[in-house]
Amino acid sequence: MTNVADLRALARRRVPRAFFEYADCGSYDEATLRANRAALEHIALRQRVMCNVDNRSLTTEIIGQPASMPLAIAPTGLTGLQHGGGEILGARAAAKAGIPFCLSTMSICSIEQVHAAVDTPFWFQVYVMRDRGFTRDLIRRAKAADCSALMLTADLTVQGQRHREIKNGLSVPPRITLRNILDMASKPRWAWSMLRAPSRSFGNLQGRIDNTDSLTTLAQWIAKQFDPTLEWKDLEWIRELWPGKLIIKGILDPRDARIAADLGVDAIVVSNHGGRQLDGAPASIEVLPSIVQAVGDRMEVLFDGGILSGQDLLKALACGARAGLIGKAFLYGLGALGEAGVTQVIELIRRELSVSMALTGQSDVRRLASDVIWRKAPDGVLNIVSTRFDGGACGR
Repeated sequence: MTNVADLRALARRRVPRAFFEYADCGSYDEATLRANRAALEHIALRQRVMCNVDNRSLTTEIIGQPASMPLAIAPTGLTGLQHGGGEILGARAAAKAGIPFCLSTMSICSIEQVHAAVDTPFWFQVYVMRDRGFTRDLIRRAKAADCSALMLTADLTVQGQRHREIKNGLSVPPRITLRNILDMASKPRWAWSMLRAPSRSFGNLQGRIDNTDSLTTLAQWIAKQFDPTLEWKDLEWIRELWPGKLIIKGILDPRDARIAADLGVDAIVVSNHGGRQLDGAPASIEVLPSIVQAVGDRMEVLFDGGILSGQDLLKALACGARAGLIGKAFLYGLGALGEAGVTQVIELIRRELSVSMALTGQSDVRRLASDVIWRKAPDGVLNIVSTRFDGGACGR
């Protein structure tokens, strides 16, 4: 396992197709899913030499919390179906690595199960549902579990269609097909992890609706709960319930970023939901610089959108992000090797980031030179992204 691609290949063999492709797919024609990777690959790193980079520092702070590197694990739905107890394993790996972990509302293990299994506070991601009482209860439970930040996902008020999910039976209601049953039966490691898992359904919905043992019933309830009436004014209601750190995920436009800053949000995540919502939206990295320019001096800007390596993370940091989030990379590691796979993904990215910093003349992740990257023009010519130079380790 030399990179995240190796772990993805192993996860593809070990996780039932329906669940692997749930993590791997995008919406509609998957143009934005592909754009996230293509745009990152279109950015080149600027090699520098004769720089003293012997003592490199990756430590930083993310929304005021110390982190061993500028990376966090993004909220991902149905994580516990990639590997039994997946949310707990992810939270443990993140805690050991010294980075934040964010639990999804649509997790298989509940807030309380994760809280009981890990000593380190984690973030919680929330959707504002039509049933506002349910949302209120989720926020109350996050407070009781000592979650250190609340992340509001704003770009899923209606759900983009994901063709591969429908074909694999992950529709609403889910379809149980002979192919799915045979596929699951052929994955003994996965099946064994599920048999030992503390939860095999949507843990945060237990006790909220009847028949929570039925994924079909739960999926139907969830599909009706995404609320297209969500507006900026609803933040006031959320703030009354949650006095702690507040992050909004799903920002792709500088205008929305300015509104969030005006409303006192602590951080935003520049994200297109991994290409799983508005197909045809720009790659997250393409809009990141303009959003940082708009609000970077007023709040922390985090990045989510295709990070599979330390080089990808370095590019996002050079574009102004305080830290990056990993979703797909996290799930590939989890599906491949459980907690050990998540740890391996984090450490691969850590080492790649450290080496790439050295080869670009950087010694402190908090003081990266702004011209550490080049952007390729249509004619293939490399252009420095910024003409301002902050010095870095080379000093000239």
